[in-house]
Amino acid sequence: MKKVIATGGAPGAIGPYSQAVVSGGYLFCSGQLGLDPASGQLADGVRAQAERAMLNLKAVCEAAGGSLDSVVKTTIFLTTMDNFAVVNEVYGSFFQGDKPARSTIAVAGLPKGGLVEIEAIAAL
Repeated sequence: MKKVIATGGAPGAIGPYSQAVVSGGYLFCSGQLGLDPASGQLADGVRAQAERAMLNLKAVCEAAGGSLDSVVKTTIFLTTMDNFAVVNEVYGSFFQGDKPARSTIAVAGLPKGGLVEIEAIAAL
């Protein structure tokens, strides 16, 4: 069984996918860009995009009845590892206590010209 999660607190899917899906007691969140959910525009700069991506991820987790504290694994996609330190600082500020497992990957490009995208798996 699976349940699709959708919230206006994060940007709607820009392709044939769901913001998140709950299955087997876990929440599988699609990658979140630094898009403002109201305007659909990217935040200005990597710090602002990382913060907005985390706020979007938080909104999706909360829509499913979870929180960032329930996140067990994240993957961060960066268009350049030169942004690692800034994104790492922003990311770390959103997690109190035990941090989730994480991978960070450099990619050739992200949708809409984004600089950072963050996906997560949470235990519900």
